[in-house]
Amino acid sequence: LPCREKMVTEEDKIFAKNFKIDDLSDVPAGLPPHLKLKQNRVVSKKDASVDTADAIYSGSYVSSGVDNSVKLENFYEDFKVDVISCTETDMEFDMIGIDAAFANAFRRILIAEVPSMAIEKVLIAYNTSLIVDEVLAHRIGLIPIAADPRLFEYLTENDQPNEKNTIVFKLHVKCPKGQPRLQVLTNELQWLPNGSEFLKETGGSTSNSNSNSKPKTYTSFSCSQDSLPEFADNPITPTYLDILIAKLSPGQEIELEAHAVKGIGKTHAKWSPVGTAWYRMLPEVVLLGEVEDEKAERLVKVCPQNVFDIEDMGNGRKRATVAQPRNCTLCKECIRDHDLVDLVDLRSVKNHFIFKIESTGSLPPDVIFTEAVKILEDKCERVIADLS
Repeated sequence: LPCREKMVTEEDKIFAKNFKIDDLSDVPAGLPPHLKLKQNRVVSKKDASVDTADAIYSGSYVSSGVDNSVKLENFYEDFKVDVISCTETDMEFDMIGIDAAFANAFRRILIAEVPSMAIEKVLIAYNTSLIVDEVLAHRIGLIPIAADPRLFEYLTENDQPNEKNTIVFKLHVKCPKGQPRLQVLTNELQWLPNGSEFLKETGGSTSNSNSNSKPKTYTSFSCSQDSLPEFADNPITPTYLDILIAKLSPGQEIELEAHAVKGIGKTHAKWSPVGTAWYRMLPEVVLLGEVEDEKAERLVKVCPQNVFDIEDMGNGRKRATVAQPRNCTLCKECIRDHDLVDLVDLRSVKNHFIFKIESTGSLPPDVIFTEAVKILEDKCERVIADLS
């Protein structure tokens, strides 16, 4: 018999046009578990870590019906900053919902682009110590200064050092003869709110012969810095007063002036407001099975960071639990044991970063964090302006 073709009705056409396989009840929504793990986690194996790359292409999982593109509304929902601890010098916080590229950009800004005050010029009048002038100037330049850089302006080549862009310190120490060796610490640096006291050398011997002319120094302050309201009750000092500068033997002497100006770490490390700023992905420790009795004790003992703990299950049974996963450094000691390698899974969350800021003391860490956010915001605005 001849085969009769089935007639396609208008209803069939509408159904085919609107058909979506994801709408069926027996089709799982989103990515399957193994792809979800690959998208959001870095897994640390015994030999190497896997799935370290980020899939930033919008069509990376299009075959599974998942849109991987970056959307602003999703960023608003996912992004979060949680401050874990904050002291005068250290700050730890979690930055959640961002890509590693943004986290690294923030780290680089903290180190190289947040300004601070540091000693740039050292005028040495007398130095009979064992430390040569260049090394002494370098040591003094690395001393952190407790002064808010937001209160000062940048000193350019065409500017004259004044009370708005320069801080002057004086150091004059002598070890008397017959006395033991003297340690010169940063508490010997005295702030000169009126500017430099060293007379500036001039070309002729009669240039200062006029009694009415004011002797020229290396700065031209129009007013004393301690008369300004921001410094009236807050004198400028080195951040730490016990940093060793030099050691003087009896009869040796140091006399100098140190001029501090505003700068950024990109120019020189002495202007970096942080001793270090680093981040790491949030560790995730998963037990793939029950770790009991002798294996549990061995797992707790082998971990140097005390990530695991023992839970008493009664009847003399013990079970290992993940007590402090945040302490994990992914040292992999727990998976080097052949009996434990298949029971422990070490992972890192790709979009969750633990940040640590260690300030040099020139600025509090929370202020450094706020200034870095402002700089990153300004960079984004300039990019948007250039593209529009």
